[in-house]
Amino acid sequence: MVDFIRLDDQLKASARDHGDNYAYSYLGERVTYGDLYARVRRISGALYELGFRKGDGLAIILPNSEAFLEMYYAALSIGMFVVPLNPLYTPNELLYMLQDSAVKIIVAPVQMAPIAPMVMQALPGVKLIVAGESGELIDHSLIAFESLLEHGALMDIPEELAIDDLAVILYTSGTTGKPKGAMLTHQNLSSNAMMAGIHLHLSRTDRIITVLPMFHVFSLTVCVNAGIFSAAELIILSRFSPKEVIKVIEETKATLFAGVPTMYNFILQAAGDMDVDFHSLRYCISGGAAMPVAVLTEFEQRFGVTVLEGYGLSEASPITAFAPVDGRPRKVGSIGVSLPMVEQKVFDAQDHEVPVGEVGELVVRGPNVMKGYLGQPENTKIALRSGWLHTGDMARMDEDGYFYIVDRKKDMILVGGYNVYPREIEEVLFAYDGVLEAAVIGVPNDNYGEEVVACIVSKNDSVTADGIRRFCENRLAKYKQPTKILFMQDLPKNMTGKVVRRELREHVVDLVKSKF
Repeated sequence: MVDFIRLDDQLKASARDHGDNYAYSYLGERVTYGDLYARVRRISGALYELGFRKGDGLAIILPNSEAFLEMYYAALSIGMFVVPLNPLYTPNELLYMLQDSAVKIIVAPVQMAPIAPMVMQALPGVKLIVAGESGELIDHSLIAFESLLEHGALMDIPEELAIDDLAVILYTSGTTGKPKGAMLTHQNLSSNAMMAGIHLHLSRTDRIITVLPMFHVFSLTVCVNAGIFSAAELIILSRFSPKEVIKVIEETKATLFAGVPTMYNFILQAAGDMDVDFHSLRYCISGGAAMPVAVLTEFEQRFGVTVLEGYGLSEASPITAFAPVDGRPRKVGSIGVSLPMVEQKVFDAQDHEVPVGEVGELVVRGPNVMKGYLGQPENTKIALRSGWLHTGDMARMDEDGYFYIVDRKKDMILVGGYNVYPREIEEVLFAYDGVLEAAVIGVPNDNYGEEVVACIVSKNDSVTADGIRRFCENRLAKYKQPTKILFMQDLPKNMTGKVVRRELREHVVDLVKSKF
């Protein structure tokens, strides 16, 4: 039985054992683990003096920054739970999540100060901390982040803290209704950080490009939590710019880059014919969405670096599988094998395990699986039925224990009674020369139930619908072939670069009705 420790204790251990090592760099400043821990203790002391206690919630609505990192660990160290939120959410989306989680304090960019009265009116009693060039304390409701560092006292918090305390609430995307708040404990997140750090052989000599949004669970675990657990240095970038990422990797001799598939695609396009030196990178990590094999292969050949695919979801803290790095073969297109202490199986609709090679729903159990959904016992019961977390992803397992994601259960297209998985078609489309991006969706069809529509972003004008159709004819069964091919300037994406199929489907359904 492995003894896990709290996330804040992981920071404490790294500061104790590697205090002179750099913990992060941000905007030209490098801060050691010793200094980071001291800053976190001052902020936690200030929060405690302001009256916040174990079980209170703190929402962070910030881009990647030192303020995000330090507020996150400060809140955890006094037993508060953290709700990381996307700064690009609409006011209504933010308000729903803030009210649902019943947080008592919000950390936001100083640019939000003008709308503070409106926020306070909607959320009476909630305090607001502003981060940025905020100057002195503004009033009794607004607190400057820097003032916490200046006035906070180094103190030991007398609260009784435990490994099974609530640490983070992560809100799901809400593509099928209101977002659900996945409740993750310290054990959930710290076990996953430990597993990721050990699996990737992270150490204090690593420098991790932290450009994935910290509010996203992929970055929170792979970059932040696993990085702190391993005493690595986080190279924090507040936003993704492919040319900037290339420059920073070269200048800092970064050893690890974590990104979503669209980031890899953009880096490839930005690099062009430039002489790019990525020799310092031990690995690149891809997650958040399935990476097209064509993009992965081109990236590896262009830059001479291995891209490891993993898989996870918010409800599992998030990682459940990773490409092996222990000498076992890497299988391109696979999400790899189960992490240590994590079990994965493939179930049918009756929650029975299916034979090797057959498609079913991927289910997971382990110390990383969430406590449940906040205030939603029925949804929790459905998601965790039979003692397994049901992911909603369709997958298969091969004879060697490698898993392959076929597609999201809800994205599956039903054509004349046949199951069609968009990812299979997208892999074919990405292999067509000149296709930059591709997404496949199903739209209603009177005769077949649904039909397949391919949405294409092309690199140049040489890509034609007829050419793509001929290409697909030789590679896909008739019922899988796109009946309509739409060329678009871009595809709707969220802040992590993942295609938002719901928005795309709504747009395409309207387009199909008007054009065809």
